Amino acid sequence: MILFSSSIWRSLVGGVLCALPLLGHAQSRPKAAATAAAATRAAAAATPEALAKATSGGGTATLVGRVSSPTTDSIAVSLRENPLDPHERIVRAGLSDRGEFKLVVPVGSATKADLVYGDDVAPLFLDAGTDLDVRFKGEDMAGTLKFKPNDVPTGFATKFRNGANLTDGQRHRQQAANANNYLVEADAEFVENDGFQVLPDNIQLYEAPFLSFIEYRIKHEQDFLEDRAAKESFTPEFYNYAKAEIIYSNANDRLTFQDLREQVVNTEGRIKMSDTYYDFLKNPALLNDPTAEQSEMYHEFLLNYVHFTVGQAKHQRTDADFYPASYALAIKELTSSSRNIILGRILQESFRFGHVRQSAAMLANFKTLDPKSKYYNTLKNDFDAHKSFAIGAPAPAFKLVTATGDSVQLRDFVGKLIYLNFWKSTNGLCLRDLSYAQDLIRKFEGKNIVFINIALDENEQAWRSLVTVKRLPGVQVRAASGGLRSALAHAYALQEVPAYFLVGEDGTFLNTKPKRLSSRAAVDEINQSFGKASTYTSMLETGKY
Repeated sequence: MILFSSSIWRSLVGGVLCALPLLGHAQSRPKAAATAAAATRAAAAATPEALAKATSGGGTATLVGRVSSPTTDSIAVSLRENPLDPHERIVRAGLSDRGEFKLVVPVGSATKADLVYGDDVAPLFLDAGTDLDVRFKGEDMAGTLKFKPNDVPTGFATKFRNGANLTDGQRHRQQAANANNYLVEADAEFVENDGFQVLPDNIQLYEAPFLSFIEYRIKHEQDFLEDRAAKESFTPEFYNYAKAEIIYSNANDRLTFQDLREQVVNTEGRIKMSDTYYDFLKNPALLNDPTAEQSEMYHEFLLNYVHFTVGQAKHQRTDADFYPASYALAIKELTSSSRNIILGRILQESFRFGHVRQSAAMLANFKTLDPKSKYYNTLKNDFDAHKSFAIGAPAPAFKLVTATGDSVQLRDFVGKLIYLNFWKSTNGLCLRDLSYAQDLIRKFEGKNIVFINIALDENEQAWRSLVTVKRLPGVQVRAASGGLRSALAHAYALQEVPAYFLVGEDGTFLNTKPKRLSSRAAVDEINQSFGKASTYTSMLETGKY
């Protein structure tokens, strides 16, 4: 499976790709509501002490401005300091009665950020020494946002751009204003223009016209950048960032086109690409570009490339060796300083969908590649948060009483594939699944699998009566008391029912979110799970992470 750009995501209707992790396009920005909500968390706001600590290794960027006709009473800047940590650092400022504000943002190096006002979000590029005047209308930040450099003579910047008569500090502030105005203008010119997006219309194209569209878009985006980059209007760091965003957003759209089209265009099957369609991936400079390190799209492209290449080698996400193969490929082919970010992204996927012992082995290897622990501690915390329910982790033991009065334990079924179904007889969705459960159990009659249905009913008599009257098949047991507050529900981290788990023949988790009993894909998933635990074990014994 390949990741898709958020330019594509914004145009999707009905969540066609809701199960896929999604990416950002060249000039895209995070979803406004999510980022704005993060900015309102008071605990994340930078305190004076935090500012002092953060600036000890870098400098600050200053944004001073005014909001005309304010619609809310504060403004914020959101930064992701660690690409492997989902938590953002938020610097907030209140608005005065006149709508005026001042934001002082600690920055260690040039970095992308977001300006957050209410539900509106605009892209920023900040570095030490940035000092800007920011103005916009409260009801329309995106359409009215303007940046001007502070302490540059009025009219002087317009006349001379970054001419030799400016001091170094004035030139830098002017370049910062140019950069942030470029981001706003490029967003309006390309991201908000459906004609430059893959969806909704260009996804319908076939290979040749789609490549023509990509070439057309690249030319216009690059011309737009070069026109505004004339006469050293940008710092080298920003120019490299903006150029990389264009290159790698288009590379991503080309790489994901075949998969995306198959999912979106449901009137025809997967189209076959020409033998040369993917030849652009053979360019080694595309993979290891030292000038693209700041670009999020560069990182997303590298991850997409790894997934694609591993898939071409017949490793699918459902295969036991998918994540070790992805990790090994990234080590082999990536040499830029972004390699550890991509390895970290692969590890985070493995923590959630891979085998816990494979993840632990890869994490130990990563520690040797990250001796200063720039990312290791974040990854270790992430691993610890997921390891209890990862593939290969022991399923929590239990001893319960059946509807007929017998006592059973999870360990009684070691050697069989186990499908756990947590349910309640008072839950409509659970009751709806009863008939599907009966059909599924009949389909696997005589196979090496047991279906254990664990009721979380408070009313024992009502549960026992339903099981008896309906003659429900499989092993029918009940958690003694507490329902979703019971010790067993806590051990399996249950928040709601129905909830399902596939446990391997060795008593370890194979899947903590298998297909529902009512899903047509449940049969195939179960068939693919027989013996999978031993496959993992044999791989681990041979040293394949």
